[in-house]
Amino acid sequence: MTNLNVNINEIAEQFTQELDRWYSQPECWDNELDTMIHRWYSNPPNVWPKRPYFSPSSSKACPRELYLKAKRAKKDAFPKQPHQGRWQEIGTAIGDVIQRTVLAMERNLPGCPFRFERTEEWTEKVKVKLANGDEGEIEVTRGGQPMFEDFAKKNHKISHNGQTFYLYGTCDGIMQYITEDGEVLRVGLEVKSKQSTPAKTSKHSMREAEEGHRKQCVAYSIMYDVDYYIILYVNGAKKSWVMEDADYEATPDIRAFGFEITDEDRAELLDNFAEIAKGISEDKAPALDLTRWTFNNFKTASALSLTDEEYSQVKDTVRQAMRSGLPEWKKRGYMEAFEFIKETRKGDEGEAV
Repeated sequence: MTNLNVNINEIAEQFTQELDRWYSQPECWDNELDTMIHRWYSNPPNVWPKRPYFSPSSSKACPRELYLKAKRAKKDAFPKQPHQGRWQEIGTAIGDVIQRTVLAMERNLPGCPFRFERTEEWTEKVKVKLANGDEGEIEVTRGGQPMFEDFAKKNHKISHNGQTFYLYGTCDGIMQYITEDGEVLRVGLEVKSKQSTPAKTSKHSMREAEEGHRKQCVAYSIMYDVDYYIILYVNGAKKSWVMEDADYEATPDIRAFGFEITDEDRAELLDNFAEIAKGISEDKAPALDLTRWTFNNFKTASALSLTDEEYSQVKDTVRQAMRSGLPEWKKRGYMEAFEFIKETRKGDEGEAV
C-alpha cells in the first residue's frame, strides 16, 4: 500500500548524501563482510527460466527481438570492439561496488538509514559422513543473504489479458529505508553506469532517469512487490582528481532519481508483454522497431525473418527518416540498420534509399 507521506525524491537525494558521506571517510576495512560475500557467492541458488518469459532489462527492447528470442532464434555472436567488452564489464563491476558499499554502510556508518532486505531463512537436513564412517544428517540454515543478484533471482508468473508468461531475472537490490519515525520502507535499487564523459551525470545534461531504465524498474516492482524505486547513475569518468565544491555540485559523478511506480505503469508494461506473448503463441511476429536496433541481440534473425512486405515497409521507414528533421546521428542509425538488413538478406544490392 502506498504511503502518502513518502517523498521518494528526497530519499533518493539522501541516498547520494549517504554514499558521499561514506566515501569522504578514510577507507574502512571489513574482512568479515568480504568473507561473507565470497561465502554467499560460493554456493548461490540456481533458478532457471520458465517459458515463455521476459527479462526486466528487456522492457524497452524491440518487440521483434523478444519474439525471436522466445522462438529460440539464433542469437548474434558478432565479434565486438574490445573497449565495448571492457565497458560492459566495468559497468557490472560498478554495480557490485555499490552493493558492497551499501552492505558496508549498514555495518560501519553510524546513522545510515539504508540497508538491504534479506532473503527468507529456512533450515533443511543434509546428509553427511560421520567420523565413524556412518552416514548421518545435520540441519543447515539457508537464506539470509542480501536481496540482490543470484539470491533474489526468480520466475514471477503473470496472467494478463488472457496470456500467461513469466518475468524472469533478478534485481540490483531491494533496500529497507528507515524513516526518522522508525518506519521501514521498502525501496528498490537499480544501478546504472555512465563512462564516456563527466558531463553525462551533470545537473545540466541529466534531468531525469532514462525511460528504459524506469520501465525495467516497473518490471521489478511487479516481481518484488515494491512501490518505490531509486535509479542510481554512477559515472566512471571523473572531471578532475581535485574539484571545487561548485564544480562537484554542477558535475557530480553520482546521480539518483526516485519515483513511485503506479498500477497504471504496471498495466502498461504488462499490456506490451502480453501482446508479444500472444504473437508468440499465434506465430505472428510483431513489427521491427529500428529505433531499438543498436542493442538488438538478434539482428541477423530479425533481418531474415522479414517478409517482402515488411522489408518494403522498413525501406519506407528509413526513407522517411532520412528526409525528416531528425538529428544526423539518428539518421545514421536508421541507415546503418537498413544496410545491415539489406546485406544480410543479400537483396537489392546498391539500391538507394
